[in-house]
Amino acid sequence: MLKVNVEKPIASVILDRPDVHNAFNDELVKLLTDTFTELAARDDVRVIVLGGNGKSFCAGADLNWMKRMVHYTREQNLEDARAVGRMYWTIAKCRKPVIARVHGAALGGGAGLVAACDIAVAVESVQFGFTEVKLGIIPAIIAPFVIARLGPGRAREFFITGERFLAPVALTIGLVQHVAAHELALDGLIDSKISQILTSAPNAIAAAKELIFGVAARTLESSLEFAADAIARARTGEEGQAGMQAFLERQKPPWIEKNEKNERIDTK
Repeated sequence: MLKVNVEKPIASVILDRPDVHNAFNDELVKLLTDTFTELAARDDVRVIVLGGNGKSFCAGADLNWMKRMVHYTREQNLEDARAVGRMYWTIAKCRKPVIARVHGAALGGGAGLVAACDIAVAVESVQFGFTEVKLGIIPAIIAPFVIARLGPGRAREFFITGERFLAPVALTIGLVQHVAAHELALDGLIDSKISQILTSAPNAIAAAKELIFGVAARTLESSLEFAADAIARARTGEEGQAGMQAFLERQKPPWIEKNEKNERIDTK
């Protein structure tokens, strides 16, 4: 159902329900939540790549799960929706950078997964869609993450029509940041992003993610004080002190030296 492989410092999380195009059910939702919670706490993990096994990245909700939902009470629906929301929130707020490796299709909740990740790289033939209205429902739980990426204007069109669209359109509207011609090129793009991440300070990356969420949730005036406090903490923190000192002395910062040391150990 979910494959997790850690080859330090990279963790690969693969949705593994290829027979149903990696559609969610309640069990997979819990597994993803628990897995990202665990990986976020691991010092030996610097980057997480989220992908799917088989023909698709993720086709949204599992049909059998949806059949059960039809008979849920309002309270059961609330409990179920909150659990799904926690999954998206855990991925979006993960201290580690999360890269979505998207192929095949990313529909409904699968497209929401893409929006929850920090960086999304897709093959140009991928089909996206917020198709919930075709079923008489709405993309409610994924809406905060999708609207944060697309903006309300773009979201209105695709939430209302429920139409499918290809990766170049997803790139234009901001759902993904990079499009590749084929899967080999896809992995090359991901590797280049990982290389950049590994030259950056891990705690600074986590703080940068918090900065983005914090500023987005505030007014312009209050965000300035929030940002001032954030940079003051970063400059006086251990990484900030070490990084600035290394720059001034034209030396490598300690996190790069650590990566290089680990690479030498792993090759022995």
